[in-house]
Amino acid sequence: MTPELEDLFSFLRFPSVSTDSRNAGDVRDCAGWLIGKLQRMGLTAELHETPKHPVVIAKNAHRPDRKTVLIYGHYDVQPVDPLNLWTTPPFEPEIRHGRIWARGATDNKGQMLAHVLGVEKTLKEHGELPVNLIFLFEGEEEIGSPNLAAFLAEHKDDLICDVIAISDTGMVAPGMGTLGYGLRGIACCEVKLTGPERDLHSGLFGGAVANPATAVARLVASLHDADGRVLVDGFYDDVRPLEDWEREMWAKVPGVSDADFLKVTGSPGLFGEEGYTSAERTWARPTAEVNGIGGGYQGEGSKTVLPAEAFVKFSFRLVPDQDPADILAKVEKHLRAHCPPGVKIEVEIGHDGKPYVVDPHSKFGLAAQSALKMAFGTEPVLIREGGSIPIVQTFRDILGVDTLLLGLALADAQIHSPDENFPVENFEAGIRLNQALLTELAAV
Repeated sequence: MTPELEDLFSFLRFPSVSTDSRNAGDVRDCAGWLIGKLQRMGLTAELHETPKHPVVIAKNAHRPDRKTVLIYGHYDVQPVDPLNLWTTPPFEPEIRHGRIWARGATDNKGQMLAHVLGVEKTLKEHGELPVNLIFLFEGEEEIGSPNLAAFLAEHKDDLICDVIAISDTGMVAPGMGTLGYGLRGIACCEVKLTGPERDLHSGLFGGAVANPATAVARLVASLHDADGRVLVDGFYDDVRPLEDWEREMWAKVPGVSDADFLKVTGSPGLFGEEGYTSAERTWARPTAEVNGIGGGYQGEGSKTVLPAEAFVKFSFRLVPDQDPADILAKVEKHLRAHCPPGVKIEVEIGHDGKPYVVDPHSKFGLAAQSALKMAFGTEPVLIREGGSIPIVQTFRDILGVDTLLLGLALADAQIHSPDENFPVENFEAGIRLNQALLTELAAV
């Protein structure tokens, strides 16, 4: 195994699950490992406390005549449930079929460490970097980065830069360098419906008392029409339409046809808003999704109860120029208006993040495309991302700079799912990409 892979395996062994308080020590230990790695490379690295998980900042010696590049990543990971669906333990990485299998392999430890190792390689080969570098790594991305905006505001003067680079997004196909120039935003909420004071016998009381589980199903059904269009009043009011050049460009992108979506997802069929391809729906159209739903007996066999309560968790993916606060207000109004009679409703607003879009043909965008071509040997593809990185728009709001999204993840990486994986060749390409990127940005 190469030293680079040994470093990645050490990084992946930390169960740095940010959402679970039982893993708080593991998150901190993971940050400590990063500090040690960055210091051994010759960078100045510091651990900064936040109300929850720490932020890691590292820098080289800055010179006033060079561009300053901030590279962001996150060292926290998603929970591993359901554990029984993993082929091998999620925090015991191994290589199979040319891929690294572990939680965080793609999201985001593999992608961010490729940048760290690219910097290390450049320092070993040349003794210095062509740019002023700032590494900013956080441990709360998977819970919505609740403390990072305040950290940016407090440390704004120490984080002044010309451009930001992030590898926490996707590639359209193996070996196809991909520049993301947009991200969907996100807005989350949870709804609880309560009925009787306790679970009731469904024979004695069924038909006389409202069933919260039935009510939550009706509430979910109220969100869409038969074709998948969201029925919340005003939901589409501020949606920025797709440009003709985008639709023409995306129609030629390999690996994102409807057939490709079926193959990658394993779904029996596609479904979504009429008038758009699957790529257009995921990259540039807003959605309303159920992320979890429950109520009543969940065990084996039957238990004839009328449950006392039921719940549903929603997330709404947003596009420019939708505002998360506005959408959540409209959603809550819709949910309360469509709540079936006989139950009480509670709406708990969750985390959110703004959508993001940037001109891919800017001077920094062109430099990134050049670096991608050097790293992968092919003409890069330009896309918007269906996922969300809430902090990207916050970077623009607070630091006043744009972000380059240089994805290394493949569609079948199974991020947030069992058997997350990352191709070894993508990890190695990420190291090359970092070296090319810093060189190209220095010349802008």
